[in-house]
Amino acid sequence: MAAWGPRLAGVRGVLLDISGVLYDGGEGGGVPIAGSVEAVARLKRSRLKVRFCTNESQKSLEYLVGLLRGLGFDISEGDVTAPAPATCLILKERGLRPHLLISDGIRSEFDQIDTSNPNCVVMADAGEGFSYQNMNKAFQVLMELENPVLISLGKGRYYKETSGLMLDIGAYVKALEYACGIEAEVVGKPSPEFFKSALREMGVEAHQAIMIGDDIEGDIGGAQRCGMRALQVRTGKFRSRTGTSSALKKTPVPDQLPALQRGPRAALVTATS
Repeated sequence: MAAWGPRLAGVRGVLLDISGVLYDGGEGGGVPIAGSVEAVARLKRSRLKVRFCTNESQKSLEYLVGLLRGLGFDISEGDVTAPAPATCLILKERGLRPHLLISDGIRSEFDQIDTSNPNCVVMADAGEGFSYQNMNKAFQVLMELENPVLISLGKGRYYKETSGLMLDIGAYVKALEYACGIEAEVVGKPSPEFFKSALREMGVEAHQAIMIGDDIEGDIGGAQRCGMRALQVRTGKFRSRTGTSSALKKTPVPDQLPALQRGPRAALVTATS
């Protein structure tokens, strides 16, 4: 394990993804990934600062934290960087009034936002709400604006639930980008500002932090571009055929870092230095 010394030197904080790393969602709320509850507890007992960084946009932050606490995780709302609260700040700062294409589960996050006479569109993972009617309405709002603004809470391709892989928001964002000839503003991973916000909340610099996630693009690539180290767990959406690039190599879980999983699927992918 000596090779891990340089990789972990100076580490003061850990950013943890939630879906696919701590638990898999599904009917009844989902199930924790084996060993993850204990791993979070170990991390919180260690010298490291811990923060959760998620693109979850179907559930409100209050509901998500309550769900995770019910599964046994030591977590509070103040521990989580999530896209909906960040989006609300942006809307208020820029005087934007959104047409909301979101799920009912997250609508409460926007209760204090003026949605009259929309001058932008905000998209989250609407699930079954991504109907033709709802997508077309968002398209019409954007096309009627002189300077259309499309804000997306993440831009993932897919994620994993207990029932299997689920199509994520990215495909629907791409449809509106293509139809309207615009590019969405992403609030969430892999946005550099989203990662920087999480780092500020932890009080550590990028080179002092490690991001642990299951998404090679949103979690790993986004963190690396911000100057962080990154580890990819082989759970959640991880797929061996899409899990590595020439800049990454597989490495076993180090003993000196409190691991998220210790089972046979516990190997991590980490950037070479």
